Amino acid sequence: MIKIVTIIGARPQIIKAAALSRAIMNKFSDKIKEVIVHTGQHYDENMSQVFFDELGIPTPDYNLGVGSGSHGVQTAKMIEGIEEILVKEKPDYLVVYGDTNSTLAGAIAASKIHIPIVHIEAGLRSFNKSMPEEINRICCDHCSTILFSPTTTGYNNLIKEGFNPKNEKPFTIDNPGIYHCGDVMYDNSLYFGQTTDNRQQTTDLVAEENFILCTIHRNNNTDEPKRLNSIFRALIRLSEEKEIVIPLHPRTKKMLDVNLDLETYNTLISNDRIHITEPASFLEMIRLEKDADLVITDSGGVQKESYFFKKPCIIIRSETEWREIVEVGAAIIADADEEKIIDGYYHFKEKEDIEYPEIFGDGKAAEFICNELISNKQQNIS
Repeated sequence: MIKIVTIIGARPQIIKAAALSRAIMNKFSDKIKEVIVHTGQHYDENMSQVFFDELGIPTPDYNLGVGSGSHGVQTAKMIEGIEEILVKEKPDYLVVYGDTNSTLAGAIAASKIHIPIVHIEAGLRSFNKSMPEEINRICCDHCSTILFSPTTTGYNNLIKEGFNPKNEKPFTIDNPGIYHCGDVMYDNSLYFGQTTDNRQQTTDLVAEENFILCTIHRNNNTDEPKRLNSIFRALIRLSEEKEIVIPLHPRTKKMLDVNLDLETYNTLISNDRIHITEPASFLEMIRLEKDADLVITDSGGVQKESYFFKKPCIIIRSETEWREIVEVGAAIIADADEEKIIDGYYHFKEKEDIEYPEIFGDGKAAEFICNELISNKQQNIS
């Protein structure tokens, strides 16, 4: 029996962790014991607890309750709390996901006390180091012992940075193993997509069946008035074409009346074709994504989910870690540019031959990861 400590701290990580927890419970319960640590980086009932409940994730064994704060303060508190837990639990591996401060804190804490780090979603690069997430993912990758990349591009990024694909087990921090394993979020989308087929349709949120789904949460969009105004001016214009559903992130909600100019704000709140809702649960988001005609988002996870459900996507960032979906023509990078967002809508309106090749694996990434962790531990013992 091997023991893993899983670090989660934000909504996307809770969802990603569901795939691994489900695989452990269903197929590896006699071989893997999982201890879940929630850092409390982003925690409230709507954005966290509901995901544990509806996705069937075990209640975290620890919650550090770190809360918000500057990057330095938040990360420092998490390092201290995670280290104490690792010393107590003595796991065989620390498992981290993605690119948040929780990911970075877990990697630093574990590497300092020589606990092997497993990074799921390794190798992703925006090539924009002004993004805190880019720094987090690079640092974590280079502290890790086993790295699982969801895409070929991510795997090749690791090779370009010096990782040797020919390394053999047992893997260590100085002899790391890298894999292209597929995406655990694809595992989830296939699994929970079947569940949502039996749930209430989301089209009761709008007067018509055809709608645009939009999510906005990144700091550089919510906190910069010029960008936020440009995005919402585009949405107001697009609402003349289709109704729009916006499950509003708490950060975005807080900044609307602060950063939107008065005319745009008043037009938005009086527009009966733009439906601003509370944050959606994961299953609600899946239903929305399956029912929508088009997705507009700055979320990496939602970009992928739109692809999983074969819906075109307009990315309101200047870059994306998921270059593949742009390269195959299923997504367009518009940044926070009003005219590019509008042009993106008409591009997809006129394009009927979008293809969605299978670039995110076979839906069994979590099982692959579990098998490799067990195999590497056996090699260490022998």
